[in-house]
Amino acid sequence: MPQTALPDLAPAVPEMVLAASAMVLLLLGVARRDGGARLISWLSALLLLAVLGIEFALGGERRIGFYGMFVTDAFGLFMKAIVLIGSAAAILMSLRYNEDQRVDRFEFPVLILFAAVGMMLMISANDLITLYVGLELQNLALYVVASFERDSERSTEAGLKYFILSALSSGLLLYGASLVYGFTGTTGFAALARFAAASAQPGIGLLVGMVFIVVGLAFKVSAVPFHMWTPDVYEGAPTPVTAFFAVAPKVAALSLFVRFMVTPFGAYLSEWRQIIVFLSIASMVLGAFAGVAQDNIKRLMAYSAIGHVGYALIGLAAGTAEGIRGVLVYMAIYLFMTLGAFAVILAMRRNGRMVEGIGDLAGVSRTQPGLALALAIFMFALAGIPPTAGFFGKLYVFLAAIDAHLIGLAVIGVLTSVVAAFYYVRIIKIAYFDEPLAAFDRPIAAELKGVLVVSALLSLFFFLYPGPLVGGAAAAAASLFGR
Repeated sequence: MPQTALPDLAPAVPEMVLAASAMVLLLLGVARRDGGARLISWLSALLLLAVLGIEFALGGERRIGFYGMFVTDAFGLFMKAIVLIGSAAAILMSLRYNEDQRVDRFEFPVLILFAAVGMMLMISANDLITLYVGLELQNLALYVVASFERDSERSTEAGLKYFILSALSSGLLLYGASLVYGFTGTTGFAALARFAAASAQPGIGLLVGMVFIVVGLAFKVSAVPFHMWTPDVYEGAPTPVTAFFAVAPKVAALSLFVRFMVTPFGAYLSEWRQIIVFLSIASMVLGAFAGVAQDNIKRLMAYSAIGHVGYALIGLAAGTAEGIRGVLVYMAIYLFMTLGAFAVILAMRRNGRMVEGIGDLAGVSRTQPGLALALAIFMFALAGIPPTAGFFGKLYVFLAAIDAHLIGLAVIGVLTSVVAAFYYVRIIKIAYFDEPLAAFDRPIAAELKGVLVVSALLSLFFFLYPGPLVGGAAAAAASLFGR
């Protein structure tokens, strides 16, 4: 009998540890029945940080597993660190909210864990099949958490919209993958890279397949014109879930986007660059102008997220190691800016009820000056105003675009940043200069306060010590180009 070699499982040890531990926590939650949600949440957050420790212990050396379908490298390590930190923060931010809304069930953190497993698979995907498996593992958990407040019509509607549109995008992605396989005879990224290097121009069938996959991935990162689900889902989903959607899944999808375009099809840069440039410009323009008219702060953050995806795609459009470094730095900075902004939103409670109107922030500087200061820092950072971290995130992608001779794209990025700054500064004006309303409920939960303080310090003082983050991003980008 012919013997089949077992796959090399070592590169996927962190993913296996996380998946197995998530199932153990699920059983523990069932065994405890009522009253175990807070314990499971804390254990889940600690588990995510422990898995991050395992990732760093294994290092960023390039290793291939599962018959070439799974890859770990410095790029994957960098992006997984962002995903794991974002997921742990989202769980901690949800504790008080879920208890107040009476949806503090142990299934919530466990679902976040399973989504994190899917996101880590996406980041390490080295084959179209692994890409899809990771994507759907993430999505199955996200469908549920988006509609976790079962008694809320808004939450149920958000989950349904995300499910329907996500299923459509997955179908488009699968169709594109089938075309790529049909015209190349392989699904592996390494084999696709060899195919691309051997043929100067892609055939029309392969090009169409690439476009369909890009459409599916563009939906996952909320790039225009595949953004239509984002404002409704952000507004309708429970606020901690919205914070989670805004950071971890977006980072995972963007990292998959980057790896898919650079690794197998880097030789076709001139063909796919124009698609990325269009997605980037459309996202920046819509995110800037549509956000101006918003009165609900969660919808405003949705359009803000769309705009920020456009800025990150500038680095991908450059198609260089410097451009990818810019993407990585941008997403790391985006993580703590966004987590901090949503921590402020979660603190917007009056008489035990969440309020989401931008006008509800009126005069908060006089009733809760610390919260107002943190809000101002995050809004300035999201606007990209120096010396906050957001300025440096944009600076790196703009410089990469200029080096790649995409000067027009960089100019559009600067102009849309000016427009978007209007609605960020408007929030600060309302908080500091409008007549105050009733103060928000106190005290703010300790977990929320911790996220607020850490995020504010990183957003404000990043410029004092940017070396480790920028150096790590440069090494991660270089590993993607085989350097």
